[in-house]
Amino acid sequence: MNRYLVILLRRPGLDPAVVPQHRQFLEDMRVEGRNEMSGPFTDGCGGAWLLRAADLAEAMQIAHRDPAHTSGGWEITVREWQAR
Repeated sequence: MNRYLVILLRRPGLDPAVVPQHRQFLEDMRVEGRNEMSGPFTDGCGGAWLLRAADLAEAMQIAHRDPAHTSGGWEITVREWQAR
């Protein structure tokens, strides 16, 4: 599996009620072995998580299931990352 960095930046219309759903999604991904690590940025503008997926298409499919994406509250970018 490859690693993909999922970067989430908060939009002005963010609904705070979605945050617990997003956190549960990340925990579910951790249990499935897909989320290696995650966390917020210190300035509060968003966060990132390290996703394991077979390819970019699968990574995008998974990231787009995140309530952060489906709610429209965050801008999401997915990049393949060759972290060592």
